[in-house]
Amino acid sequence: MLKHKHIIIRADVNKPPRTTDEVTDWLKKLIKRINMKVLIGPYATRVDVKGNEGVTGVAIIETSHVVIHTWDKIQPGLVQLDVYSCKNFKPTLVLNSLSEFEPLAVDYKYFDRENNFKLLHEEKYKVTNEQ
Repeated sequence: MLKHKHIIIRADVNKPPRTTDEVTDWLKKLIKRINMKVLIGPYATRVDVKGNEGVTGVAIIETSHVVIHTWDKIQPGLVQLDVYSCKNFKPTLVLNSLSEFEPLAVDYKYFDRENNFKLLHEEKYKVTNEQ
């Protein structure tokens, strides 16, 4: 049965990923950690437009998508992440995957998209290294 879960995250970080390789490697680890299957990608590209410098990465997973945007020229750095899947996943696994970026503040919203975007959880989150 399809689950339609969606987490949207905004994180102020000390160490945002700065290269396309860092972003694609991180996406691969995240997808494995949440027990999903990659169909296409991950791909990443660097943007060097003044005021919008950072990396955007995307992966199409068997059950939908994972997208990350980073801004690395601002202090603190910024990471925005979007994980949508028709298969259940633990939001804490996604949130804790941000630990390598040394988050300072993490806000997220977790939705059930099957039921009219019902908000399941919303909070400021303290990232840990727990699985």
